[in-house]
Amino acid sequence: MISKILVTAMLALAVSPPAFSEKKFLDHTNLMDHGDGHLMDMDGGMIMGQNTDTLPGGCDKISAIEEITVHAGHKYSEKFPGTMFAFDTQEYHFKPCTKLTIHFINDDNIRHQWMMHGLPKYLYPKGMFHMELTGPGKISGTLIFPPNDKTYLIHCDISQHMEKGMKGQLKIGKGSGDLPSIPGVTAYVIQDDYSDSFPEVVAKLVVDKSKTDEISNGSSSNLVMIFGLAIGLLLTPFLVRKFKGLSVSEIINTIFDILKQLFSLSIELITGLISMISSNKS
Repeated sequence: MISKILVTAMLALAVSPPAFSEKKFLDHTNLMDHGDGHLMDMDGGMIMGQNTDTLPGGCDKISAIEEITVHAGHKYSEKFPGTMFAFDTQEYHFKPCTKLTIHFINDDNIRHQWMMHGLPKYLYPKGMFHMELTGPGKISGTLIFPPNDKTYLIHCDISQHMEKGMKGQLKIGKGSGDLPSIPGVTAYVIQDDYSDSFPEVVAKLVVDKSKTDEISNGSSSNLVMIFGLAIGLLLTPFLVRKFKGLSVSEIINTIFDILKQLFSLSIELITGLISMISSNKS
């Protein structure tokens, strides 16, 4: 019976497509228009904020018509140590009022986005232009830039994709400065250090911290240790007699009772000290 089941399963696998075969490359050209520049299909392609003809305020005419092709994928992160995903280009420059068409290509078998925030909300819903592909494919979208000089963040908003390297900056006109932590363009806010292995880095941090604590605390740590040892030596005979013949659970309950009494005594001493200081001041 078992052999028949195994044979049937093997035949089914032989005649069916592989379960883990690569997803075919899709050219998303048949998108349904949902209004307000929102286009979408059933194969995981989406555009939000499409604008092909409406001029932003301050633009008398379209200053230039440009096209770019943007690749997104794991292989583009190889030149940036510590990253997992990246675009093939990390920085772009365009004139104000440029009409730009982006041909976005996803080279991975996962979902990626090309997203741009900070656009005028009266023209771009939610103030963004957004392109998305689930798996390998190509999608094309168009927008018209505002007239002011500004630097925009472009990134993938899938969880941790931007943090792992999939981001860049797009400058309109002179831009408004550089954004931090753009791979290959600007310095990281927190620079990763791969000069040592992880255990060595942790050990170094521990040693450095202990040295700093020793310098800052001086001899006070030694005094605390000596004081603790003295108390331990004084209490040892008492604890031995106290715990003799008791079970583990009884010992634990006794320890809690002692700690409770010490805590209550400490509160009383602190309260009395505060009262004494207050009366002396009076």
